Amino acid sequence: MPNFEHPEYPEATLLHLESMVPCRESQVSSLMSIFGERQHFSFPSIFIYGHTSSGKTYVMQTLLEMLELPHVFVNCVECFTSRLLLEEILTQLQNLSSENKHGSHVPCDTFNDFVRLFKQEIITQDLQNQTVYIVLDKAEQLREMEANVLPGFLRLQEMTDRNVTVIFLSEIVWELFRPNTGCLEPFTLYFPDYSIGHLQKILSHYHPPEYSADFYAAYINILLGVFYTVCRDLKELRHLAALNFTKYCEPVVRGEANERDTRRLWKNIESHLKKAMQTVYLREISSSQWERIQQDDGEPGHLKGLSAHAHVELPYYSKFLLIAAYLASYNPARTDKRFFLKHHGKIKKTNFLKKHEKTSNHLLGPKPFPLDRLLAILYSIVDNKVAPTANIFSQITSLVTLQLLTLVGHDDKLDGPKYKCTVSLDFIRAIASGKRTHCNKQIRSTR
Repeated sequence: MPNFEHPEYPEATLLHLESMVPCRESQVSSLMSIFGERQHFSFPSIFIYGHTSSGKTYVMQTLLEMLELPHVFVNCVECFTSRLLLEEILTQLQNLSSENKHGSHVPCDTFNDFVRLFKQEIITQDLQNQTVYIVLDKAEQLREMEANVLPGFLRLQEMTDRNVTVIFLSEIVWELFRPNTGCLEPFTLYFPDYSIGHLQKILSHYHPPEYSADFYAAYINILLGVFYTVCRDLKELRHLAALNFTKYCEPVVRGEANERDTRRLWKNIESHLKKAMQTVYLREISSSQWERIQQDDGEPGHLKGLSAHAHVELPYYSKFLLIAAYLASYNPARTDKRFFLKHHGKIKKTNFLKKHEKTSNHLLGPKPFPLDRLLAILYSIVDNKVAPTANIFSQITSLVTLQLLTLVGHDDKLDGPKYKCTVSLDFIRAIASGKRTHCNKQIRSTR
């Protein structure tokens, strides 16, 4: 018997639904209980939250489509203004009607117009006898719209006197949504992250037909053993599984091992997975490009394709800013005088580095540095004179937006902003190559 029980739907439908949404039986069962019968009024609003790739969008789409419930599905990132959002909802509602399968564009400027059109023209007779669901994905974008949009959707059932339920899908909790003014509280449902057992079950379900299920499950177990500590994103893990499976199968294809020879299979793919660790969440290169990079034999000890950021193009001064940020993050501040001043005086080598500074700075990680230190290093490594103009400060902001720099310590109003450099030494080498500056010596000194 399926875990889902509902008197309105046949057992075959419920069994198929269970197979389509593995490891989310509890959430689907709760949603089906909330939906109830088609003709019954459901909750006015449902707020579903959880981290990215926890199955919120997929489960909701699968559930509504397989149960054939009338619904519209709108991504609030694509409809980034209230007008685009309201018009898209009205257009999709028109398409739900059996009388108008190809609804025309419906102009709608305000939420008051939306309520009026919703009551008068959109919901036809064939939809009045069942609940209509409006699903708003990436609902956190509603906070950037007019102040009446979010409270209006929460009370849409009351304002229109129609059998409609608004479902919000978000990655943040409801407490960060709640308007300052009074509003109708939605029913909240949490989607927890997939556990390692859930990920093992989901990823192993779609094994290639030419290999046994046990063989692919063993591969997924190895993959999760490497990546689970740094990545819980189901989409990313599915991409990594498809990307590296060919390499895992090489000894079997060549006849050097069988499917049960896990030790040899692991030794063959171990170094390959270490390289792939550096591409997690990086989508500047495609899977085919990554495979071509790894097929070429590189120099010994060099991991090719470590970061797709190494190929990114930056403006002229942004490159120098990033080099300066790297030097400020990994060199102690007390060494700036020695490295960047021509006449720094004599410094005793025995007392130059403190005891804790003799440890590799890369093992200790980047240290925060103030803005004035970043600019001072920038002025010393650029050949020509640089004025502290708005152009320089805007490029610093762009580097933070690109996540090449991280802004820290900005909550303290008495102190200026502090930054950290987040890129690797290989990246700095790539953007510093070919530049006639005296920063290469300082970059080597950070080791």
